[in-house]
Formats: sequence, C-alpha cells, structure tokens
Amino acid sequence: MVGRRRYDEGCAVAHALDLVGERWALLIVRELLFGPKRFTDLRAGLPGASPDVLSQRLRELKDAGVVRQHKLPPPAGSWVYGLTEWGAELEPVVVGLGRWGGRSPTMPHDAESSVDSLALSVRALFDPHAAAGLTTAIALRLGEDRFSARITDGRLEFTRGDVEAPDAIMDTDPHTLAALLHGGRSLADALRAGDITIDGRRASVTRFLGLFPLPEPAPAP
Repeated sequence: MVGRRRYDEGCAVAHALDLVGERWALLIVRELLFGPKRFTDLRAGLPGASPDVLSQRLRELKDAGVVRQHKLPPPAGSWVYGLTEWGAELEPVVVGLGRWGGRSPTMPHDAESSVDSLALSVRALFDPHAAAGLTTAIALRLGEDRFSARITDGRLEFTRGDVEAPDAIMDTDPHTLAALLHGGRSLADALRAGDITIDGRRASVTRFLGLFPLPEPAPAP
C-alpha cells in the first residue's frame, strides 16, 4: 500500500476505507461474493478496470487480508481469487451500499452491469413478506452462469450453481432477467419474444419475479 493516500485516523470507518476504499476494490469484493474467480473472470465482470489496475487492487486486497489466491485442485488446476472468511463479512456492507445507491433518483437502472451484480441484487432486494408461505426452487441459467434460488416461507437461499429437482428452470440472458426483475417487463412479453424459456411451473417463475421490488427512490435534490 506504499504511496496510497490514507486517512490514518483512529476511526474504524476511516481504517475500513483505507483497506477497501480505493476505486474498484469493493466491486472486486462484489464479484467474489458468489465464489472464487480467475483473473480473466474478474476482468469480464469489471471491463472498466484495466489489467494493471485490477492486479494492483488484488494485491492490495490480499495484503489487507480481504482476498486470498489459491490453486484449484485437478483437473481444473487454475489459480483463482476468493474472499477470506473476514473478507466475506463485507457482504452486508456491499448489499447495504447497493440498496442505498438504488434509492438514488439518478440511479441508471438501464445501464449495463455484471452477472454477479444482478445476482447480488436478487439477494439485496428480496422481500420476505411477499414470499410468506412460498416454498419453491428455481434454477436460473444465464448463458454459462448458473444460479439456484430456494425459497422457504420468507427465506431466500440464492447461490451459484445448479439446484437439485427445481420446480422450474429459467433460461435467459442477464439483460432480460434485469428487465423482468427491475425494469417492468412482463414475463408474457419476454416469452413471446423468445428471450426466455421456462421448463417447469410457470406459476413459480411468475411468483419468483415479483419478490424483488426496487426500493423507494430518495427525494430528488
């Protein structure tokens, strides 16, 4: 961290910003909340960060104890970056920051974002009251990315990977899913356009898509 500007205050908030307050740092954490990734995967999720800047941030996060690098066992054998146990404790911070930012009257909801950013919004915006009494399992296939959603009476478990014996499988792309969740697009319209296919109970998908309302916007300045 030599040469970086620091607050150097005896304040935990200031110290936290010394550790993860540099540009791209918290977005790297966001990209790792659903599991370890290769450097190339991080680059794909953060196209605005140059390779040099991304490498520097990863070094800083490793030095801070937030990120660790390890090699996957055979047959993969790839080097990946993942959050340490302490680094994973940043999830509620990132989720809370996202909910706060989502209330901004100038939030560009139609701008492009990474698949993991969209997945994190599912965790962040889940409304447990709307899911009361619902028990279902949904598999989401977003290109090469797979996510599973298990809802049990107001509780959501949303993780990377396939779900066993799902009630429905949604096969779509991130842009369409974002429009269905947050952009007001109807499921019927997406089905007619061929932008999504559903294998299983359509009613479960319809109910699922209604569980993630956007937060009320803050007053305009």
